[in-house]
Amino acid sequence: MPETSKAEFFYRDPYAPRPNRPIGVGVLAIISCDGALLLERRSDCGRWGLVGGGIEAEESLEAALHREVREETGLEVVGQDLFAVFPGPSRIVRYPDGNVVRLVTFVYEVEVEDFGTLRHSEESEELRFFRSEQLPALDVIETARPILEAYLSADGARGLLLE
Repeated sequence: MPETSKAEFFYRDPYAPRPNRPIGVGVLAIISCDGALLLERRSDCGRWGLVGGGIEAEESLEAALHREVREETGLEVVGQDLFAVFPGPSRIVRYPDGNVVRLVTFVYEVEVEDFGTLRHSEESEELRFFRSEQLPALDVIETARPILEAYLSADGARGLLLE
């Protein structure tokens, strides 16, 4: 198994590596302020993605969401609504240590208490808000692109199971 120095993300890629670990279940947060979405430039690959991460064995989805947002941004979640679940088998990530995981991701729209506490963690190089017209030009990780597209094209439909 080749090791890489950066995380690599695959979506609907016939050349994606085969997973060598159990399915990874994660949560992602859609955080908006004045019509702009918060994204993080990940320190493991230098590319943009949504804030979130893996669920610990003893956590509920919502508890993991609150923890990940707090750890990665300093923000406190005060409300969340399930946007969609992305369970597709083509959502793959290869980590620098050689682990390859298929991702099942629960995506939530979240409300935060106060943006005054916003700060990035060591898991990200930068946090920044982007307007929808800026997103197509960004270097976004492959597994986040369909989530952003679904969010921007959604006409009120929430809680969907999406590829």
